[in-house]
Amino acid sequence: MPAASQIRALIVDDQSSIRSVLASHMSELGFTGVAQRKDGKEALEYLETNPTHLVISDFNMPEMDGLELLKAVRANPKTKKVAFIILTGEANKDLVQKAVQAGVNNFLAKPYTVAKLREAIEKVFGHLR
Repeated sequence: MPAASQIRALIVDDQSSIRSVLASHMSELGFTGVAQRKDGKEALEYLETNPTHLVISDFNMPEMDGLELLKAVRANPKTKKVAFIILTGEANKDLVQKAVQAGVNNFLAKPYTVAKLREAIEKVFGHLR
């Protein structure tokens, strides 16, 4: 049972408004170490030098989408154990199957509530204190 404040998280989304709202919701849940990046390439650069426990990534992004980011995270020995949640507005079975095969930990469908966000994170980490 980790405390949310002990989990370092990274939000990856090309829309700054989504990143801001998600960061605010995570703050409501007790998270204090939340970084933000606008695409998968920036996220990978961040992850190389910043220990992170959780990535919440949008699926549709320019440069590198969420699935490509997930695959890159899993392929890197330094980041392969980072928990990964894909945030998506799509209910695409093909995407879900590919993400599961690539090692996603959970999904969070847009639009979401703070309760759904908590639920998605707790399915990965257990109950947050």
